[in-house]
Amino acid sequence: MDEYNRGMDPEIKVYFRKIMKSFSVGLLWLMIFTISGLFFKLGYIQNGIHWYNVLFYGFLVLSLGGLLWYLFKTWRKG
Repeated sequence: MDEYNRGMDPEIKVYFRKIMKSFSVGLLWLMIFTISGLFFKLGYIQNGIHWYNVLFYGFLVLSLGGLLWYLFKTWRKG
């Protein structure tokens, strides 16, 4: 690099953006399901399985698949 262009290498910027996107989407997914499962008590199974438990865990599994698909797609890009 010359002395006038002291910025970060463009390839490193792309790599850091992938890291930040992966971290932020994963953290958002984790916070949504932690809050809805614990605070709103959708994850607790008390006195048998209710319809909202099935809906919560079904959406949890489907969204985990979507999250993994997004992460694989993000890191597979060239």
